[in-house]
Amino acid sequence: MIEPTSKLPQVGTTIFTTINQLARAHNAINLSQGFPNFDPDPELLELVSEAFKKGHNQYAPMQGVLSLREAISEKIERLYGHYYHPESEITITAGATQAIFTTIAAFIRPEDEVIVIEPAFDCYEPAISLFGAKSIPLPLEGNDFKMNWSAFRSTISPKTKMVIINTPHNPTGTIWSENDMLQLQEILRDTNIILLSDEVYEHIVFDGELHESVAKYPDLAARSVICSSFGKTFHATGWKVGYCVAPKPLMLEFQKVHQFNVFSVNHAMQIALAEYLKNPQHYVNLGGFYQEKRDVFLNTIKGSRFKMVPSAGTYFQLLDYSDITNEKDTVFAERLIKEHKLASIPVSVFCKADYDKKFLRFCFAKTNDVLEKASEILNSI
Repeated sequence: MIEPTSKLPQVGTTIFTTINQLARAHNAINLSQGFPNFDPDPELLELVSEAFKKGHNQYAPMQGVLSLREAISEKIERLYGHYYHPESEITITAGATQAIFTTIAAFIRPEDEVIVIEPAFDCYEPAISLFGAKSIPLPLEGNDFKMNWSAFRSTISPKTKMVIINTPHNPTGTIWSENDMLQLQEILRDTNIILLSDEVYEHIVFDGELHESVAKYPDLAARSVICSSFGKTFHATGWKVGYCVAPKPLMLEFQKVHQFNVFSVNHAMQIALAEYLKNPQHYVNLGGFYQEKRDVFLNTIKGSRFKMVPSAGTYFQLLDYSDITNEKDTVFAERLIKEHKLASIPVSVFCKADYDKKFLRFCFAKTNDVLEKASEILNSI
């Protein structure tokens, strides 16, 4: 038997696979992994069906279907005031995770350092490790998960090649303000640091707030690769179609890797998405749609022993269980599945640094009947 030396010796099965298996084994309501339990808009499904029938069944262009790249360019310029050239600054990807991985692969070399703001989605750090670089965790502070900009500045070293940010933020549901972005822009201004901005929940922002895209800030946009997701926006996570945008010099390097990694993405779905994006109402009302679900979830657990600050964005809600038990979050999450038939994600798994706060993450991208059943369980604990 061959016994390979692992390039990721510390990496096992992802928490999402583990929790999903446990939820199935115990027939638990699953509010763990971030996907809706409802279908995309029938209009979008019909457009996909039409695209297949019209013969879009072979390779799409490496960069993506031009009409879709044009639609993305128009959307970004309309929302954030920055123009990305459809032919040289936009690439369609096999979901945002592939876009993030490819960005890291294109720019990170051995001995580089990458600042990762924690809690952080679990795909960042393994990709950094694969390419021989060092992940430098920088924890958000307090129960409101705010950035300490003094700490951020002091974390930068001569080896810092990249910073990864995520807003709206998974798992905390927080969003970065204009002041946050201006501080980030000022700190990075005189550096050669590349910014990777994970904005997959860009259209899911609540309570009248606006998404502060990197694209709105010229000095940041000039050094940034922005990754986004049609799966998150259009309730179709299984399609694995996303995109990234960046200035031409960065995008050229991104595409050098992309062409030998994925090359191209589902053709028919790109055709359908290009047509669907022509109507901005298909995404500008998404925040209101999910805010209603957030409010259903929170209103039905007001009498529980969980503490909560309403999520400001994403379709995730953190619940603080410190008034219930002193158990570590991984232990309580497992007990919640086995004893109460409800699955969530412990926040500590999103952290490389030591983390012992009492938070679980719940996904509210579910039909109201599922949210109400979950709320009954939470109220009973």
